[in-house]
Amino acid sequence: MTTFDDRVALVTGAGSGIGRAMAVAFAAAGGRVVVCDIDQERAAETVAEITAASGDDGRAVAVTADIADEDSVAALVETAIGAYGRVDVLCNNAGIIDSMALPADISPAMWDRVLRVNLTGTFLVTHAVLPHMLRHRRGAIVNTASEAGVRGGAAGAAYTASKHGVVGLTRSVAWAYAKDGIRCNAILPGATLTNIAEGATFDQAGAARLSPVLALGDQFAQPEQMADAALFLASDAASFINGAIVPVDGGWSAG
Repeated sequence: MTTFDDRVALVTGAGSGIGRAMAVAFAAAGGRVVVCDIDQERAAETVAEITAASGDDGRAVAVTADIADEDSVAALVETAIGAYGRVDVLCNNAGIIDSMALPADISPAMWDRVLRVNLTGTFLVTHAVLPHMLRHRRGAIVNTASEAGVRGGAAGAAYTASKHGVVGLTRSVAWAYAKDGIRCNAILPGATLTNIAEGATFDQAGAARLSPVLALGDQFAQPEQMADAALFLASDAASFINGAIVPVDGGWSAG
């Protein structure tokens, strides 16, 4: 019930980390994968990994897109439909981290950028894909939220607000389209070994204030463990799970 033969998955942020693990997992389960990333080289590397494992040149296609830009998203979905004719699964995974700055210290520019990518970007891709899912009256959306989407002290102000927004969007889409054969769920990753913080500069005062909560989540997951959860939620095995916000954090949220 977790096979994806003849189904098409679009994964954003699929050039590395959790997104790459999701793309590889969907391909291994028989799906066709649209590998979306803002970094062309990394997207191509993911496709090469899928092709090498499957021996199928048509198993995945790389698309470079900025999910924060509406025109770029429109081109992404147009390319996906042109390549495979449909989108059965959407994994809204692309996102950026903030500087860990607290509300009084974060710059408006950083606030705008983080919200634009993490929340508005998730909306834009969902908005573009939904008409195609509605046409087929079938679809599964899995959003990558965060422990910061249900906590106030697990990240800086912008990231926290953006991921709370992703949780709300997930529930809205789930409720709105449940009778149309479309499900929408979200995973809440805990600390995971990815490159999301690559090149980031952190606000020391904010990081110090957040450290008691962050220390509770010091058990690190592999990206593949997040991909496994997404694969399940997108599969027929989860056919009656809709609007769920699922912690994938090794028990961090249970404490």
